[in-house]
Amino acid sequence: MNIITDTQALEAFCDACRAHPYVTVDTEFLRERTYWPQLCLVQMAHPGEGEDSAAIIDPLAEGISLEPLFALMRDERVVKVFHAARQDLEIFWNLGGLIPAPLFDTQVAAMVCGYGDQVGYETLVRKIVGAKLDKSSRFTDWAQRPLSDKQLAYALADVTHLRGIYEKLARELRESGRAEWVAEEMATLLSPDTYRNDPDEAWRRLKTRSSSDKFLAVAKALAAWRERRAQERNIPRNRLLKDDALLEIASNRPKTLEELGRSRLLLREARKGDVAQEILAAVAEGEATPPEKRPRPPEPAQNRPGTGALVDLLKVLLKARAEEMGVAPKLLASTEDLTRLANDDEPDVPALRGWRRKAFGELALQLRRGEIALSASRKGIEIVELDD
Repeated sequence: MNIITDTQALEAFCDACRAHPYVTVDTEFLRERTYWPQLCLVQMAHPGEGEDSAAIIDPLAEGISLEPLFALMRDERVVKVFHAARQDLEIFWNLGGLIPAPLFDTQVAAMVCGYGDQVGYETLVRKIVGAKLDKSSRFTDWAQRPLSDKQLAYALADVTHLRGIYEKLARELRESGRAEWVAEEMATLLSPDTYRNDPDEAWRRLKTRSSSDKFLAVAKALAAWRERRAQERNIPRNRLLKDDALLEIASNRPKTLEELGRSRLLLREARKGDVAQEILAAVAEGEATPPEKRPRPPEPAQNRPGTGALVDLLKVLLKARAEEMGVAPKLLASTEDLTRLANDDEPDVPALRGWRRKAFGELALQLRRGEIALSASRKGIEIVELDD
């Protein structure tokens, strides 16, 4: 195996990758004990022949610089192929301030090509390449050194098989005319906003049933403090304050250390010292938020009469259309999309944007307006156009 542990060798391999139209990429990382993911390995392969066509880069090797790798990721002449790229791209954004482009995500492409919803890499290896992966090393501590040959071989397989998967899916997309579908789906992955962890927006991840704006203001202040502190110390946010403890504090709004100490769910280290004082300060900040600046809970959907029945009809249309096109129904529309389509004339939902509108959204609107009907026959569900 080609194991790269110095900058010169990395630069030579990246130069070799530039001679090819694409490179497959994967990473191994840890984040159980940190806020930011710790990059432990980068695996890459290009479509050339021989053992030198694939390599494992050790970012933990002493003295190595990843700048040659970052330069390759920025090179728009080479397509970067990932499978389920979200977390890998977060690493490149955090470490190099970049998002690899052009980008091709085989998980997204597989959904478009009819392999199922959020299909796993192992499934694609079996269905497309005809190989079986040894998954016994999946729980490896990738920060340990040295890694065994078995562990390295497991890591490298994540990019060597990816070459065949990419070429097959890219060919299917060209033949089906659905390449633009994948391109539209890449927009979210290519947006820097996807990877920015804004502390002031952290409260939106909390699962709370309260609609009190004062409660939400305190929860927002606590969540923002927790996010900033976790980022600064590079520790998981729940090591500081678990969600249920945060919500309990937001509900009780303690003003003194004694009152804070009564919290049943608070971790021991958060009951005293700087952390406790900062929690109380966040509570005070939230309580002092003017009413006009407090968070507002989303307005509950007001269903029109007959909405339930119309949603059921839209589900039938969705399933029939998905079967006809050979794609997962979730790729065309979500349950929330269908509910909003049943309630609004032209809601702002993904099902009415881009390729989804052409594939399903327009038909959904026609069904809602009574311009088409659904008919059951031996052939399945058929769409019937209605006369004015």
